[in-house]
Amino acid sequence: MSVRVRAARLRALLLTLVTFLVVAGTATGCAGGGDDDRPRIVVTTNILGDITREIAGSEADVSVLMKPNADPHSFGLSAVQAAELEGADLVVHNGLGLEENVLRHVEAARESGVATFAAGEAADPLTFHADEEGGRGGGAGAPDPHFWTDPDRVRTVAGLITDQVVAHVDGVDEKAVRDNAERYDGQLADLTAWMEKSFAAIPEGRRALVTNHHVFGYLADRFGFRVIGAVIPSGTTLASPSSSDLRSLTRAMERAEVRTVFADSSQPTRLADVLRQEMGGHVDVVPLHSESLTEKGKGAGTYLEMMRANTSAMTEGLTGD
Repeated sequence: MSVRVRAARLRALLLTLVTFLVVAGTATGCAGGGDDDRPRIVVTTNILGDITREIAGSEADVSVLMKPNADPHSFGLSAVQAAELEGADLVVHNGLGLEENVLRHVEAARESGVATFAAGEAADPLTFHADEEGGRGGGAGAPDPHFWTDPDRVRTVAGLITDQVVAHVDGVDEKAVRDNAERYDGQLADLTAWMEKSFAAIPEGRRALVTNHHVFGYLADRFGFRVIGAVIPSGTTLASPSSSDLRSLTRAMERAEVRTVFADSSQPTRLADVLRQEMGGHVDVVPLHSESLTEKGKGAGTYLEMMRANTSAMTEGLTGD
């Protein structure tokens, strides 16, 4: 048999195999067509997505729009994802201006009759304020959307998401949903207790935070930290610092004797590195998972993992252990 004939037969075999897989996949999709009738919840951010999945369990399909390691301030939607919102039984979003490129799609879904829940607005939101050490806080007086850095507020929000699922998602077993929520509430309570114990190792005088942008106000309020300032003096990563902002921050850090900057792991640390140069290289930049979960198995695949990883990194960064 010639080489050409053997190659032709091989191509034919591969084509047959591909065709079989496509047909089989189509048949499987048709056989599972009933899944289209399953209750469906769409969640904008992956942090809220993880929390909602813990509550819904197997009672509903939960679709999360924001990919792992994405920036909630800047991620956008495809046409298919935008259509998902209007086909949902319930849309859970953060609100308070966090998903800056997604809000119009959420509003369109609401106007079409879809039930929507703005988690941040229900979390007793704090407002951004001027930095304690004399710097300026961008957006002072505006609501801070980063409520999830306080696990107690997450407990409140998780309870409200539970009520939303029961009220608006037809076909779910209320007892199963509330049992899931009760189990998760216990895990969140354990998280708070563990964080309190971990942060107790940080001396009072070293409980000072400098971050890439203003993201840990709720954690500071809950666990007794001072927010010295942020490299980006704003609650959004879409802003940028001026040279005077950096000078004000370096002076505040020098007065407070702070040499550690916490930068979000989903964002480049270039601005924090600039601050290091401003202070003569004597600054440690510690990455945290502050606004996005990672892929599973990458250190912060769930909200609980993220908060534990951040607590450990912050404790080590501020004690030097």
